Amino acid sequence: MKIKTRDICLCAMFSALIAVGAFIKIPIPVCPITLQTLFVMMAGLLLGAKKGALSVLIYIVIGLIGIPVFTQGGGIGYVMVPTFGYIIGFAFGAFVIGLIAWKEERPKFLRLFAAGLAGLAVVYAFGLSYYYLISNYIADGSGIGLLSLFYYCFLLVIPGDLLSCAAAALLARRLIPVLRRMEDK
Repeated sequence: MKIKTRDICLCAMFSALIAVGAFIKIPIPVCPITLQTLFVMMAGLLLGAKKGALSVLIYIVIGLIGIPVFTQGGGIGYVMVPTFGYIIGFAFGAFVIGLIAWKEERPKFLRLFAAGLAGLAVVYAFGLSYYYLISNYIADGSGIGLLSLFYYCFLLVIPGDLLSCAAAALLARRLIPVLRRMEDK
């Protein structure tokens, strides 16, 4: 994958936006609602699979080396925080989103929205699984039941993520042609 200066700047910008999105949150018990999902979707939709995932990976590395860019801080110990699974899912989700969205030159809203939904499914698969495993088998033994996990880590946050999905699709529909024209120059 050949990366141009423009691509480096865009990846860095989305890494920064994802970090900022971690602090724009609605605190609810167990799993806060953040704007990270919106920026992860936008990275996949606008940058494509590889560069979108790369921007998320940069964000993850920055957080794991100790810079407090995650919702509860940073550092290598953050891998023991149950919500870290969502962060892992962000990278895979951005990749899936980019794969689906970039199959057409000028994707329609429904393709972009479907790409966002597919990426969201990946994020939730990683996030919910990781949360359950860390909470029940590794953490201090507090544990979480499947019903509580479903309620707090899915039902409470999915409405906001679906709105993010729609907003990302609307924004990307307008911005993809602009970015592709800039690529041609």
